Amino acid sequence: MKREMVKHPSGVSVHKIRAAVLRKWGGPLKIESLELEGPRADEILVRIVASGICHTDIGIIEGWIGSEEPVVLGHEGAGIVEQVGRGVKGIAQGDHVVMSFQSCGSCSPCRHGRPADCGRFYEANFGFERLDGSNALWRSGVRGHFFGQSSFATHSLATKRNVVVVPRDLPLELLAPLGCGLQTGAGTVMNTLAVPAGAGIAIFGTGAVGLAAVMAARIVGAGPIIGVDIVPGRLELALQLGATHAIDARREDVATRIAEITGSGVDYVVESTGSAEIIRLAVDVLKPKGRVALLTGFMETRSFPGGRKAVGVIQGDAVPQRFILKLIDLYRAGQFPFDRLVKFYPFADINRAIADARKGDTIKPVVRIGNP
Repeated sequence: MKREMVKHPSGVSVHKIRAAVLRKWGGPLKIESLELEGPRADEILVRIVASGICHTDIGIIEGWIGSEEPVVLGHEGAGIVEQVGRGVKGIAQGDHVVMSFQSCGSCSPCRHGRPADCGRFYEANFGFERLDGSNALWRSGVRGHFFGQSSFATHSLATKRNVVVVPRDLPLELLAPLGCGLQTGAGTVMNTLAVPAGAGIAIFGTGAVGLAAVMAARIVGAGPIIGVDIVPGRLELALQLGATHAIDARREDVATRIAEITGSGVDYVVESTGSAEIIRLAVDVLKPKGRVALLTGFMETRSFPGGRKAVGVIQGDAVPQRFILKLIDLYRAGQFPFDRLVKFYPFADINRAIADARKGDTIKPVVRIGNP
């Protein structure tokens, strides 16, 4: 697609783009022509090649958009840098990039290398505006900046804090999902829980995040690795990707089966379903002093009898610029075959991709938006 850029009388460059816009709860998304401001001094304009669809996108479509105005979602974008703000160093036009979550860069956690603990994480990622309150899509009456990118579009604005320069020999459409779901699942095992070799772990929910956790658990040498789900096909894939056992929660009593497999419970649980009932079960199947990671909400650490703990996790406590490159190296080595989770869709079929993910027919949908 040839992009048109115009100069407004104010001197601000404005780019004509196309984006999938959410105008009402439940969708559908509608691809529309919009006007996007050019990058400010600290921003990067990225031509999007592809974007993964995450369950966070779907959750917002289904019931909360956080704005009175229409919005552009998408937060697993990958593309090619088209323009760099004058204050950005270390990123150049033509670089291939994966985009991840946004952070403020100035609070204490950010300054100490913990961007997932950013004090303004919610504003930066769910505010649908820059941290100064401005919105680069205001001319179109639409809000963007979702996770600092809004990647369901032909072009996005990002910052150095949420952009990762990646090798050019791998397809960007494949790398796109590394920016959120896969990073979260693998990072929870490797970073948050720091699961050691030989530790028992159960993964509740074997969608994209859960399967990333399964692969990470195999990489660190955990065992047993128990996948729990209600979709037989996903459980079969979990076994192929590293799970030692699979439990169909519709047909088996999960607590009983885990006791049979382990004798005494597991050391760790990764809980990705968000169900209150399943969270209680996840705590119950822990050994004393075990830990459960909760991936579907922002919560502080909670303690339970026997020294058991539940800890809320954001983005697998990853520093994207390091962790995404680590996952790419593991993929090259054949240890993190996340390509087996991905199904590609044309941008025009984004609503079908979302529907397939809702039904569980596709684990990780990725929409192709532009040319590589």
